[in-house]
Amino acid sequence: MKLINDLTKNVQHLMLDLQQMKVFCQDPLIIQEAKGIYLTDIHGKRYLDGVSGIYVVNVGHGNEYVIEAIRRQQERVSFVAPLHAVSDTTIQFAKKLTEITPSDLNTIKLISGGSEATESAMKFARQYHNQSGNPSKYKIIANYTGYHGGTLGAMSASGLGGPRKAVFGPFLPGFEHLPPPSCFQCPYNLQYPSCNILCAKMLEYMLEREGSESVAAFIVEPMSNTGGILVPPTEYFQEIRDICDKHNVLLIYDEIITGMGRTGNWFAAQTFGVDPDILCIGKGLASGYAPLAGMIVKDQLHFSAFWGDESENINFAHGHTFGGNPISAAAGLAVIEVMEKEKLISQGVKVGEYIRSQLQKEMTALGILGEVRGRGALSCVEFVEDMESKRSFPNSRNFGKRVEKRLLKKGLILRCDPHWIGFAPPLITTISQADEMVKIFVEGVSDELKNAA
Repeated sequence: MKLINDLTKNVQHLMLDLQQMKVFCQDPLIIQEAKGIYLTDIHGKRYLDGVSGIYVVNVGHGNEYVIEAIRRQQERVSFVAPLHAVSDTTIQFAKKLTEITPSDLNTIKLISGGSEATESAMKFARQYHNQSGNPSKYKIIANYTGYHGGTLGAMSASGLGGPRKAVFGPFLPGFEHLPPPSCFQCPYNLQYPSCNILCAKMLEYMLEREGSESVAAFIVEPMSNTGGILVPPTEYFQEIRDICDKHNVLLIYDEIITGMGRTGNWFAAQTFGVDPDILCIGKGLASGYAPLAGMIVKDQLHFSAFWGDESENINFAHGHTFGGNPISAAAGLAVIEVMEKEKLISQGVKVGEYIRSQLQKEMTALGILGEVRGRGALSCVEFVEDMESKRSFPNSRNFGKRVEKRLLKKGLILRCDPHWIGFAPPLITTISQADEMVKIFVEGVSDELKNAA
């Protein structure tokens, strides 16, 4: 009991992500162990991890194969300075990674986290154009509601509103934003497919008015998390690919969340059948067993603009202390091997489709279904106050966040927003475990509806 009291008291020394610490410290959630899809707190209470940590722990918690790979690597070498060397394990991991990435995306910059990956990609795009005879191309275009990380450059690209971004302004110059591809609540008040994919065509409109000679890249999440796990029409990707090619603009996919099997393929680029020039990956890359992310570029970009003699001084002028760390590389390599051996991508697809079918049925019965959407093991249900008009609950009601508190008390952790809630369980999740999640979820939503009646 003394240890529990000490932990509860001393959590005040931390600043956790996006938490009002005064409130959190009153009843902190302190996890002491995890196995499979379950977390256990210091009081012995068990929680279902319905969002894989935060879209991270794809192979589940406590995987012995991954843990053993890390242990073996620690006995050999735990750090190699990327300024002057690389570990053998890092090379092996990079080669393995090229076997699952889309074609021609084989040149890899390994780093520690998603924000570093998107920062790296945007810096690469600017330097690439600078060294390819187009030094005026520096602007980055992104979508509103998109989130690309917490560093200042990544946040400048992010299209968020509200306190999560506003408190850090003013932001870096050279970042522009477009309305996102959101068919449920189209920003242009159009209907698919008669809309003719205007959300994609607006990219060309912006390029023409900004002057495409000033634009380096368009960065986009294939499925926007903060926007509500938005799933664009498949045609959207080919349209933006063609526009970027026409105007010599690099296309960057931010697959920090959608990568590593989350959408039914290794990457959403494969799910939607259109490749980017630069692919940003993280989160599930090492499944949370070590900090690991990466920026992967098409070989042609690297060899045409960055491959040269020392006297040319054209190497990518960017780095991080823990880039390509051998411990992280060992974890990443083991994660890929586990996913291949246990066929976890197909398992994730099966469970994800089942969750979406159950959400469709249960939320319709409760009369608050706006839309269920997703791909693979990434799913979302959007709530509405009126199903016929698709009128959302008023912001003041904060419906989804109120449901979140109820779910936590019942032992289920999900990604909750005022108007939608996301499911992204580990890819090892079974149908019976999915039933357990959905049962708790329906109870939590029902309780909140009764409380507000």
